[in-house]
Amino acid sequence: MNKLLALALIAAAATACSTSEKRRAAREANPAPCPNIIALSDAARFIEFDGEERVEDIAYTGEIVDVGSGCRYFADEPIEMEVSIDFALGRGPKATEDEKIFGYFVAVTRTNREVIAKEEYGLPIEWDGDRSVAVERVKIDKITIPRAGQNVSGTNFEVIVGFTVTPEQAVYNRSGKSLKFPNIK
Repeated sequence: MNKLLALALIAAAATACSTSEKRRAAREANPAPCPNIIALSDAARFIEFDGEERVEDIAYTGEIVDVGSGCRYFADEPIEMEVSIDFALGRGPKATEDEKIFGYFVAVTRTNREVIAKEEYGLPIEWDGDRSVAVERVKIDKITIPRAGQNVSGTNFEVIVGFTVTPEQAVYNRSGKSLKFPNIK
């Protein structure tokens, strides 16, 4: 009985070593980190004014609250990535409609280099009654990022998200200006 138990343990250890070696080889052949995902600071928020830059003249606002992603790839296959974006959208005192489509984009770049692909989307929001804030999570199920070979890791790419902003809104974002809301505690 002890001899059978010893043989079983040796066989299990050999299988574990074989499996560990296969996993190690797979990790070395597939540098698996996902691309970074970021909200572009110039386009991560916007304020649409109807008049001057003051609280009383805000029509609509938006902010990207959070971004998340997951990915998978192996051998020399492309990276397949899922992305989620959490938006907070507001309707201000100068808003004229209860429905609005907010534009946003998702771009894939080589890290710190050129844009490889960019898609623009519309996020329709409908406000009911006195509600002035809407929170939405958008999921993009599949973004495919080609790789030159199996040694090209996800860290060679970035996924950048942002609102479709006007040049004036981008300048406003870069300026660091922020409206204060004195009545909010």
